[in-house]
Amino acid sequence: MPLHHRPAVLHFAGRAGDRNGGASLAGARLAAAWGPEVTTVGTPGPALGRGWADELVAATPELRLLAERLGETLSAGRTPLIALSRCAAALATLPVLADRYPGAAIVWFDAHGDLHTPDTTGSGYLGGLTLAGAFGWWDSGLGAGVDPADVILVGARDLDPAEQDLIEAGVITRLPVSASLAADLGARVAGRPVVVHVDCDVLEPGSVPVELPVPAGLSLDQLHDCAVVLAAGDVVAVQVAELELQDPSDDDADAAVRRLTTALAPLLGNPG
Repeated sequence: MPLHHRPAVLHFAGRAGDRNGGASLAGARLAAAWGPEVTTVGTPGPALGRGWADELVAATPELRLLAERLGETLSAGRTPLIALSRCAAALATLPVLADRYPGAAIVWFDAHGDLHTPDTTGSGYLGGLTLAGAFGWWDSGLGAGVDPADVILVGARDLDPAEQDLIEAGVITRLPVSASLAADLGARVAGRPVVVHVDCDVLEPGSVPVELPVPAGLSLDQLHDCAVVLAAGDVVAVQVAELELQDPSDDDADAAVRRLTTALAPLLGNPG
């Protein structure tokens, strides 16, 4: 199937766990920049502030709706471009994508590992449990089915010892920020369907606004180079999370959305 044959833009506006406000605004702006027709799922609401378990219970009804809409999009032969608020919303999308595209490479751009379970997390942050939930290492109630061997963790650098141990043991493949990153990534995914997830804190602080910046990230040019390489193959879904905008009318917000969308243009079906 040609890249982004009949793309469909989905925007998840509902609760996604720990904190929601600025990231929910950002998701709406990203989705609007990606296409004229947007399917919005959920209603914005403040986080409860009572820990990951209560946040997940509150978010689950709309996350299940997100999974349902994603399944419908895929069944219609559309390529989903998904604007998420927080990366925890991927607890709903990854199982659907893994079921539809078994063996697809999941390229996970993120400054963090997201490999914790409720038993290993120190922060209690739901987003930090995302990949582990998709692997079935703990039961999120939203499904699992992702094989850790299919995940390529790109740009992760803020890793807890338990996450580092998993990487060193070869459970997860990690590609660090480097001059050869795009070429290395291309070699890893060659010939496979690809799901792309971009958590915006993978970028060098100051590139775009994020809540939890981590030094020594990718430049926007490096992200664009990776997008070019990935777009040469069979990209079956793209999702972006953790852009943080506080004022949707601010000119700086428009500029941030443009910078990010330009970097990702090859994945969005644009020549960029």
